[in-house]
Amino acid sequence: MIYTVTLNPAIDKTVQIDNLQTGEVNRVLKVRQDPGGKGINVSKVIASLGGESVAMGLLAGRSGQYIDEALKESGIATDFLYVEGETRTNLKIIDAVKGENTDINEPGITVSADQTEALLHRLLHRLQKDDYVVLAGSLPKGAPVDLYADWIRRIQEKGARVILDADKEALREGIKAKPYMIKPNDRELEMYFDSPMDTIERVIDAGKKLHHEGISNVVISLGGDGALFVQNGRVYHGQGISVPVGSTVGAGDSMVAALCFGMAQGMGQEDVMKLALATSAANVMCDGSQPAEYSVIEELLPRAIVNAF
Repeated sequence: MIYTVTLNPAIDKTVQIDNLQTGEVNRVLKVRQDPGGKGINVSKVIASLGGESVAMGLLAGRSGQYIDEALKESGIATDFLYVEGETRTNLKIIDAVKGENTDINEPGITVSADQTEALLHRLLHRLQKDDYVVLAGSLPKGAPVDLYADWIRRIQEKGARVILDADKEALREGIKAKPYMIKPNDRELEMYFDSPMDTIERVIDAGKKLHHEGISNVVISLGGDGALFVQNGRVYHGQGISVPVGSTVGAGDSMVAALCFGMAQGMGQEDVMKLALATSAANVMCDGSQPAEYSVIEELLPRAIVNAF
């Protein structure tokens, strides 16, 4: 089974405002609302791929109830822990004229150690050997920066495999626990190594270093340039697939979902990488953080090209 954990979920409210002007009145052309948060996005895409997952995390208030109910209506199993407060709403502004996406994210709820520990115990009780756990997104206020690191160690003691998709200190501390897979982007790598990632050679060197330090699978998303995959001592480049852009929200989450789904299904290494590229590109074509239809992913698969370095 695949479990996704979102400790700081959100309602993603996506609006289209062409030629956005700060300090002026702007008219919204289109609006949609989706359950959001990186782990939740992963569960949504896994469902569109025909797979199953259990979405877990911390929810609060009416916004939290909306997220839970919307996921269940989509056929996604959930096991959230409810806490006091109100789950945040994140505003995503799409400007088709300028080709820009602007995120305005609320901070979210404040959690206690007892609450995060209760959620972890709920997850550990469910886990079986060779399950996959996706720990994704920002940590809520009140959570220590090494929370993911602690969770990774305790989850992997149960024989499950952890995929970490975080940034800043949560990524830095999480890497110390050697999760099965990490998926930073080039910007997050720059922050981690405090060094520019302005050439493919530098990105490759960074990925190799993390791999040699004990991360079995290092996947580095490169936006329109595709992704780098470092695994089994080798480096592969998956070329970007050119598609019309609807929204880049959740593109990285889509890649994580496809990687996790493909590995859980026992797909071959190259097929998993190609599925990740096609799934990410398909979701870029969508509005908001809604997942792409599998038929679109299937159409893009022949265009997914992976080369070994």
